[in-house]
Amino acid sequence: QVQLVESGGGFVPAGGSLRLSCAASGLTFSSYHMAWFRQAPGTERVLVAAINWGGGATYYADSVRGRFTISRDNAKLTMDLQMNDLKPEDTAVYYCASANLFTTTPGRYDYWGQGTQVTASS
Repeated sequence: QVQLVESGGGFVPAGGSLRLSCAASGLTFSSYHMAWFRQAPGTERVLVAAINWGGGATYYADSVRGRFTISRDNAKLTMDLQMNDLKPEDTAVYYCASANLFTTTPGRYDYWGQGTQVTASS
């Protein structure tokens, strides 16, 4: 049974930082590309950042490039998202997901976590 479990969400003032983590089990983690998505109330789920299976390639949405950093540790079966200079518009539920393709399309991701809330207040 595949499980992706996010942690690290919380409430921070604008300009603050948070580090999200995703712990994986039940899959060959090093064979999967991984990503962070987010969804604010009333909006679609959108890609924030993605990392390929080996960690050598990354993708960032324009809105977070330069502020967020995605990383993974295949030995520990974890993926992280370091979020700096958080803005109120970053407020959303953040989800980790895995896919067989290095893609920006949510529908191509096979497994999803339950999400963790991030709130950045103005």
